[in-house]
Amino acid sequence: MQTPTIDDGSAGAAIAHRLVAARRGARALPDYPGPLPATLDQGYAIQDRAIGQWPQPIAGWKVGRVPPAWETRLGEERLVGPIFANAVQTATGGQTARFEVIEGGFAAVEAEFVFRLGRDAPAGRTEFDHAQAADLVEALLIGIELAGSPLPDINTLGPPIVVSDFGNNAGLVVGPEIPDWRALADADLRCETFIDDTSVGRGGAGSIAGGLLAALAFALSRCARRGYPLKAGMLVTTGAATGIHDILAGQRAMISFGRWGQLHCEAVRASGEPA
Repeated sequence: MQTPTIDDGSAGAAIAHRLVAARRGARALPDYPGPLPATLDQGYAIQDRAIGQWPQPIAGWKVGRVPPAWETRLGEERLVGPIFANAVQTATGGQTARFEVIEGGFAAVEAEFVFRLGRDAPAGRTEFDHAQAADLVEALLIGIELAGSPLPDINTLGPPIVVSDFGNNAGLVVGPEIPDWRALADADLRCETFIDDTSVGRGGAGSIAGGLLAALAFALSRCARRGYPLKAGMLVTTGAATGIHDILAGQRAMISFGRWGQLHCEAVRASGEPA
């Protein structure tokens, strides 16, 4: 009997099922559950199947950077993954968000500048420039991406694997809006990440290759080509402004965005859904 391959779809369906089951059950996967996708398109095909198995609607998209060592090989500088409605937390009044991490899996926090769209992307358009992307924006907010996966080595396995598992996203914390963001320079948008009161990274909008609108334009274009045109109210992250910072259950993270505010979250052990 012939072994199923990623390209014939059967292996991709099985991989998606195993990744979703592991996430919902909060079970780590020591190894990738099937043949490794070798291209971004193969990774997105698995992601598509996994989206179809997830019980929540998509509330937005995370945008991540493809490492330079992979960019030439894969032909794209960024990747996207879905953020589901039940994984979005709002922390505008000093609340501490909760990050449920899978024991033995991967978990990290990332400082983010997050766009909220005020209008639907035009039907049929599959390519967006910076100006077209900016025209759809309602607000820019401060945020924290909760990066997480059942796969402890997801980032070292490569971008196609990251893409296949929801872009290594486990949630999003959104804070206050940044007023008059269009008039601000990148140098005005600074942030610093702390884990258990120790600074682990500094950066800002200037750390995002091409700028914040480049990330949004990519998300609009890539998602539209995949059949997921972005809608009013959706949230789009722009990239890890201070880096990717591992976190364990029991640890606390705080990200300071200067005059724009602070965001707090605590990592707790995920219990998973009943079998």
